[in-house]
Amino acid sequence: MEPDLFTAAAEERQEKDPTSSPLAVRMRPRTLDDVVGQQHLLKPGSPLRRLVGEGAGGPAGASSVILWGPPGTGKTTLAYVVSKATNKRFVELSAITAGVKEVRAVIDGGRRAAGGFGKETVLFLDEIHRFSKAQQDSLLPAVENRWVTLIAATTENPYFSVISPLLSRSLLLTLESLTDDDIRGLLRRALTDERGLDGAVTLPDDAEAHLVRIAGGDARRALTALEAAAGAAIAKGEPGITLATLEETVDRAAVTYDRDGDQHYDVASALIKSIRGSDVDAALHYLARMIEAGEDPRFIARRLMISASEDIGLADPTALPLAVAAAQAVAMIGFPEAALTLSHATIALALAPKSNAATTAIAAARADVRDGLAGAVPAHLRDGHYKGAAKLGHAQGYVYPHDVPGGIAAQRYAPDAIHGKRYYEPTRYGAEARYADVVEKVRERLRGEGTP
Repeated sequence: MEPDLFTAAAEERQEKDPTSSPLAVRMRPRTLDDVVGQQHLLKPGSPLRRLVGEGAGGPAGASSVILWGPPGTGKTTLAYVVSKATNKRFVELSAITAGVKEVRAVIDGGRRAAGGFGKETVLFLDEIHRFSKAQQDSLLPAVENRWVTLIAATTENPYFSVISPLLSRSLLLTLESLTDDDIRGLLRRALTDERGLDGAVTLPDDAEAHLVRIAGGDARRALTALEAAAGAAIAKGEPGITLATLEETVDRAAVTYDRDGDQHYDVASALIKSIRGSDVDAALHYLARMIEAGEDPRFIARRLMISASEDIGLADPTALPLAVAAAQAVAMIGFPEAALTLSHATIALALAPKSNAATTAIAAARADVRDGLAGAVPAHLRDGHYKGAAKLGHAQGYVYPHDVPGGIAAQRYAPDAIHGKRYYEPTRYGAEARYADVVEKVRERLRGEGTP
């Protein structure tokens, strides 16, 4: 039997017994106007509005849609809303568990339903980036012939993870993480809506704030935690969900951390200073506080990239590539798995040898430039590729370093105003010890001293 999750029988059963489905399913919007967040996609006349037949111009022409965004931002919800608004069958598959055989079965079922009953099908394919190129190719005939309306979801950049023929035939919609206000509004609606908790419990401000923090912009996570906490409160006979009950239910302590206030900057500062001080355990503590408070993992990754250059530099030349790779991985996978990547990078940076030589070097050079120590570019270094440059003396006398033994020519590079200035003063820590030896030899050669 095809995995049709929203058949008429299932919906009728849910109407008779609203508690038969998880809260996140019961609170799933039925129209685009019910959708929380994603306002950039819901404006009048937008492609998404046109896809469901709203506004001038009728339905959008795309035969498939690709929804790209972090987990819990409403990709499944939007697919379901489109199917409801267009009165189409809704069939959901996951690329993790389904293969070409299952996809073809849904497509064949869609063709039969359209031919026999005039009922078109929406195929929602979650995590399409997990499909191989060959598996994605199998979708093309159905998309081109409009046997089904394909709505595919991915948390990874579709320009890298989806084949070009499918991408070119699709309407690409980018979803954004829900804001704290979006999550807060969703929780309040779930508390009072008859499809939700229907006023069975209340949610005090401190518990609500904690729920918003642990949600991390993920609507499904927020509603799942709310449902569990509400069940625990009702079982205890409590009229409201206390912070203690919430903590007990989600097995997570309420973290004193204000993502928009002083604590945000204090904890972020403490993380970087702990890495700078090579205290790996303290660094992991502050990283954990940021993660548990629902901090944006991309913010943490950016701070680690800065630390790699600011505090480690050439003492460990692999630190910056590692931090950049961590940031890319975090952007692709998101929480909760991104916590592992951030831990990996934090440990590596904390235990790396430290040097701020690159930091002080550029600071000193910029300070001189701001003070007016610039000067004219030496004539032999100026551009000599245009007509008349030779008459001006530009590029005349320049020695091509590759033509001399050792690859270093004894000639002047710096303007007169800073000639002899030494901005880079390498340390003897880690790999930078090698640079300390090299830079002195290079400077000698530039002055015409030493041997090749």
